[in-house]
Amino acid sequence: MTRGLRGASFRLMLGATALGFGGYALLLPVVPLWVVHGGSGAFGAGTTTGVLLLATVITQLWVPWLLRRHGHRFVLGAGLVLLGGPVPLLVLSAELGPVLAVCAVRGIGFGLLTVAGSALVAELVSPPEHGRATARYGLAVGLPQLAALPAGVAVAGQYGFPVVFLVGAMPLLGVPLVPFIGLRPASGPASHPAERVERLRRSAVGPVLAMLACSTAQGGLVTFLPLAAADPDLVAPIALFGTAAGALAGRLAAGELVDRRDLAGRLLWPGVLMVTAGMAAEVLAAGVSGAAGGAGLVAGALVVGVGFGLVQNDALVALFAAAGPQRYGTASAVWNIAYDAGTAAGAVGLGAIAEPFGFRAAFGAAALLLVLAAPLTRARDRQAS
Repeated sequence: MTRGLRGASFRLMLGATALGFGGYALLLPVVPLWVVHGGSGAFGAGTTTGVLLLATVITQLWVPWLLRRHGHRFVLGAGLVLLGGPVPLLVLSAELGPVLAVCAVRGIGFGLLTVAGSALVAELVSPPEHGRATARYGLAVGLPQLAALPAGVAVAGQYGFPVVFLVGAMPLLGVPLVPFIGLRPASGPASHPAERVERLRRSAVGPVLAMLACSTAQGGLVTFLPLAAADPDLVAPIALFGTAAGALAGRLAAGELVDRRDLAGRLLWPGVLMVTAGMAAEVLAAGVSGAAGGAGLVAGALVVGVGFGLVQNDALVALFAAAGPQRYGTASAVWNIAYDAGTAAGAVGLGAIAEPFGFRAAFGAAALLLVLAAPLTRARDRQAS
């Protein structure tokens, strides 16, 4: 079986990943709307995303061990089942408690899927191709979000929530692909393991800071944009499409720059600054009616997506390089935990701010966090390079 970027195993992994993230993205802005429909407020809406991602992060802590014990294919398949299987149950109740229970189970599945999938990027492709492989993995993650983030809101408004919950079980369609993913034999024991662990610890600071700050901003944006827009049925789907499209563009650009220009670790700071600018635009446009408000929300979401795309790709490649082949699973877990912990913090923390002070204050808090993180990221980036 051909290996590398053109290999069948890599393509099958991308297909399973796309189906998993399609189900995840479809429901990410819809479940908060569902509990609001059931009588919850902004904090309750944010809690649905927070519980999903809290379960995700707790699971991700254990995935490197699961990968070593049970293998990448088992973990990936289990993640798809747990992410997609419980979705139709959401139609039974819009009450916060039952919805949170479903979110917790789906979060376990998402934690398995994310770490196993991004670890397979490094396992199936050689290091000189990691930048482009990570960018293509970003396509498998981002293209479903490009369609599903705005489609979920639009379909729920037009045809009702049950239709979305039925389609949201699509991760199950990826399960039959998993057994056909071929893996290399396990490599020998790591050389100088203590040195590698210390190197990973030092090198992780910059990527983790950038990922946490950017994912907090985007988590709040995706969760509350449908509630913050003056014309949510029109503006929210376009803005969600924009942030997903921007992330794709950012990841593709980063993949080429990292592999062909040797810029690994040097795109974090520009990416954080772009996300800061995008969130500033959201502060100005939130709640503003008319074309100006809608255009501001869409433009800000697009810029947030591009900046975060740069950060995502660059951070993952930098962590793979620092960890080495024997610890790709650990590097994947660190990256995914930073991503999902930040997204949860954005949903819950910014929801706690939005409830009493409004969405402008919540988006402004995210922008302030990014301003504080940017110079620290740049300093660490220079030190690493």
